[in-house]
Amino acid sequence: MSTIVVVDPATLSPVADVPDQGVPDARAAVDAAFAAFPAWARTAPRRRSEILHRAFELMLRDRAALAELISRENGKSLTDAAGEVTYAAEFFRWFAEEAVRPGGEYGEAPAGGARTLVTHRPVGVAALVTPWNFPAAMITRKVAPALAAGCTAVLKPAAETPLTALHIVRLLAEAGLPEGVVSVVTTTDASAVVGAWLADQRVRKISFTGSTAVGRVLLRHAADRVVNSSMELGGNAPFIVADDADLDAAVAGAMIAKFRNGGQACTAANRFYVHAAVADEFVARFGAAVEKLTVGAAADGADIGPLISAQALRRVTRTVDLAVEAGARITHQAATPTLPGHFYPPTVLVDVAPDAAILQDEIFGPVAPIVTWTDEQEMLAQVNATEYGLAGYVFSGDLARAIRLGESVEAGMVGVNRGLVSDPSAPFGGVKQSGLGREGARDGLREFQETHYLSVAWPA
Repeated sequence: MSTIVVVDPATLSPVADVPDQGVPDARAAVDAAFAAFPAWARTAPRRRSEILHRAFELMLRDRAALAELISRENGKSLTDAAGEVTYAAEFFRWFAEEAVRPGGEYGEAPAGGARTLVTHRPVGVAALVTPWNFPAAMITRKVAPALAAGCTAVLKPAAETPLTALHIVRLLAEAGLPEGVVSVVTTTDASAVVGAWLADQRVRKISFTGSTAVGRVLLRHAADRVVNSSMELGGNAPFIVADDADLDAAVAGAMIAKFRNGGQACTAANRFYVHAAVADEFVARFGAAVEKLTVGAAADGADIGPLISAQALRRVTRTVDLAVEAGARITHQAATPTLPGHFYPPTVLVDVAPDAAILQDEIFGPVAPIVTWTDEQEMLAQVNATEYGLAGYVFSGDLARAIRLGESVEAGMVGVNRGLVSDPSAPFGGVKQSGLGREGARDGLREFQETHYLSVAWPA
């Protein structure tokens, strides 16, 4: 069997290799999940909860090892990686608690003569497809609710970061998860593997995190069998700074919203809209903070790691070059190391036109283009002139104004005076071309359940 060589994007050194599996392996994974489903679906919610809670404890036990593994295959800083492990583990804890509250209703038919019993059943075998940028959290955010609901799953992690997935599934086995309930398929042929799953009548759910372009393709395939679909797709998050904003808070929020995982996040601040009255001061403070960032390998304690690949580095470089050719100016940059990895300096751009190409799509890198504004309605029109609607950020010293601005942003999630929107207890997801469904909260459990009701004859 051929193998996938996992490469450290900071050093370009091989980390490990895993099997490069194909369609026969994908079908075998479904065989196992389908065989395990009846028993797992009948497993008492309390038992499912106990396994998930034990998985939470095991992830925290292995936090240092997992953080190092994430840093080596993904490139992110150890601080970022450790934070991701803690966040990822929380999905096991949250859905351990939700597993014992599957919900239901009892009611009387308005016309009389019947009682209504409503319950929620697991959808069935779920196909889970996750990206490389958060190789732990994107998995637990899907696996935990699937298991809590009583589903079994087949998982395809990104080819760039399969090692974290394999470690997490080993922890689930250690926690007591029965064999076959979750199977991992590592592959470089994602199209063939996921296509085989969507064509298999035993697979009743697809949950995908990735680009909007790929999500559209998967939805077309899912439509052939009307497969229950959840999609967390691309973003183009605006970061709005009003003239009455606390600039210290805005800069601190911008550093998180922009540079978490080196800007390689679907929720990353992609476009900055700063009121003209505070723009110079914001740029000076923000730029100074950017210049202090250290760039390099996680092992060296750097704040910002490499981009995931040479292709990503070329794309971000070209995006900035085109913006500068169109009139933007680079005002601040961090220093980059003379290392073989895919490093791009954290960069601040000003004099960016509201219709600039750099504002149209995800940068997916440590680049902050800044647009100035004076008219609120005109700014909001620019903010919402995108097909994406995943996340946004608003900073204002007047909470009522901040909430009003936040409600005006066409996005599924808006951070108000904070640079982070992700939380296991909150419904994560977008509007427009940024996806379907929600992950986290009670909504995340419902994504893996079907509603079932009995209409019971009842004497008057």
